[in-house]
Amino acid sequence: MDTFSLLAHGLVGALQPTNLLYALIGVTLGTAVGVLPGIGPALTVALLLPVTYQFDPTASLIMFAGIYYGGMYGGSTTSILLNTPGESSSIVTALEGNKMARKGRGGPALATAAIGSFVAGLIATIGLAFISPWMVKFALSLGPADYFALMVLAFVTVSAAFGDSALRGLTALVLGLTLGLVGIDLQTGQARLAFGMPDLLDGIEVTTLAVALFAIGEALKVAASPTEHDEQIEPVKGSVWMTAEDWARSWKPWLRGTFIGFPIGAMPAGGAEIGTFLSYSTERALAKHPEEFGHGAIEGVAGPEAANNASAAGTLVPLLTLGLPTSATAAIMLAGFQQFGLQPGPLLFATNATLVWSLIASLLVANFMLLVLNLPLVGLWVRLLAIPKPWLYAGILTFATLGTIGANPSPFELGMLLAFGILGYGLRRYHYPIAPVVVGLILGPLAEQQLRRALAISQGDPSVLVHSPVAIVLYVIAAIALLLPLVLRLRGKGQVLTQLAADED
Repeated sequence: MDTFSLLAHGLVGALQPTNLLYALIGVTLGTAVGVLPGIGPALTVALLLPVTYQFDPTASLIMFAGIYYGGMYGGSTTSILLNTPGESSSIVTALEGNKMARKGRGGPALATAAIGSFVAGLIATIGLAFISPWMVKFALSLGPADYFALMVLAFVTVSAAFGDSALRGLTALVLGLTLGLVGIDLQTGQARLAFGMPDLLDGIEVTTLAVALFAIGEALKVAASPTEHDEQIEPVKGSVWMTAEDWARSWKPWLRGTFIGFPIGAMPAGGAEIGTFLSYSTERALAKHPEEFGHGAIEGVAGPEAANNASAAGTLVPLLTLGLPTSATAAIMLAGFQQFGLQPGPLLFATNATLVWSLIASLLVANFMLLVLNLPLVGLWVRLLAIPKPWLYAGILTFATLGTIGANPSPFELGMLLAFGILGYGLRRYHYPIAPVVVGLILGPLAEQQLRRALAISQGDPSVLVHSPVAIVLYVIAAIALLLPLVLRLRGKGQVLTQLAADED
């Protein structure tokens, strides 16, 4: 069955009333949390993990994907109107978008961001549908040693991609790998790191860890931060529609941003912020009016926003085909798959093809929903910025606690939620990334299983780990991935800082 037929079957599943409802809930929640500063899609998906435990897997995962896409859309509103990027990938949008808003052109800035996101999401989702079968064929040819090398690549790239320091990322990863050792060893039957506590014999619950680190930790960080002054929200003046000149200056950046963001998002070493920085640099180099950059150039909003959303679809390529998360939200979605007893990878396309293709097709539906939600309802999203932070984070704490109790009504689990929440606050306090801890807990046991299989096949010969050409290539890519994000970040941020310095002069 070719890709078009599979996508058509998936579209039939995605258009089921229940799945449409969950997609609408997902994109609405995602847009709302994207608008609110400090609350991203990863936190929202983590909060909903325990709540959706008894739900239908397909509908729940469609909702999670909708939250991911909606969060990418909504982040532009905060960047443009408040000059406060909610995610690192929205930093570049704030540079030109807020300048446009101050000039009374906030409407066209929001419009080019929304339409660019729609175009990029549409093209990138189709790219996801066509690339995934090829990646599945590649993954099915891998042996245990190759899979272990793939896990090493995932560990290195996740550690290098999150945060500004690869060392801090690796430290957070080691913490997650250590937590993954807790429980009974399936091969020997011996308890590991359980400290005589029967509740730890089944291991650490991924859902509890994710909710604690992302939700409880973030709430504690906000509570411990000094009171901030209210940010000045730039009003949306005039029409939100773009002029003919705006369209003429935006459509090429939309396409360029899409073809920059999607491949970078699909790479194991990718990251949305890398694509947005590169897109901004490209648009500035190709601009017919370079003097407008730093003063509200619409190309500086159109290109990076398209790259941002294209990378969101790109991250689903390694997640679905190889089980490798390359963003914080993808890591939480991986936990969502495992919550329903599913392991993303090549076998998922064979054993749960309906689920996978319904999920991919639902992204097309979500794109149309988001376009309708973002432009006409921009006034509603702006009003969300007026919600007092104490109310917002008190609600998050309550929801996280009730969700955990509902999924696992145990005093011990509630204590674990508090302990990991304090750990999450400590990691944020000292600028350690959160996602590698979750990835280490999820992928650590899988990497250990593949390593043991490879050594068992070779009767303990460790050289089996580098016998395969595929494994050698993956180790080389891991080494490159450790350095590439740092180089690209320094280059991209250097150009942006140069622009900011020029603006100040």
